[in-house]
Amino acid sequence: MGITLTTAARDAMCDALVDLVDGGSADTTGDLIIMTGADATLATLTWAATPAFGASSTGVATMNTIQDETSATAGTAALHKFQDRDNTEVWRGNVQTSAGDLNLSSLAIGTGDTVSVSAYTVTQPAS
Repeated sequence: MGITLTTAARDAMCDALVDLVDGGSADTTGDLIIMTGADATLATLTWAATPAFGASSTGVATMNTIQDETSATAGTAALHKFQDRDNTEVWRGNVQTSAGDLNLSSLAIGTGDTVSVSAYTVTQPAS
């Protein structure tokens, strides 16, 4: 038999992870960085205020509204990372147009493009 987490444990684990984005003191908020496969930054999105995520419910934390990047650098999006207020990476994932860790309408980003992220969730499964 495998381990099964209670809802309270799932919420605590999920909150512990997403709350790391609000840690640090160098910047006002953490960042969501959209990158190429070679880790070159294409867009940096920030929150107007903390916290970056709402409290977890049934193991799912939903990102609060994030500001658009209005002057992106040209390239092909492949990765994303969340970093804290001291610019330390907390986690990263892929970028796709569907079924990805982060989905964008297009992976092709042009110079000066606006990049928007309307939703992002982090899930701590029960098992």
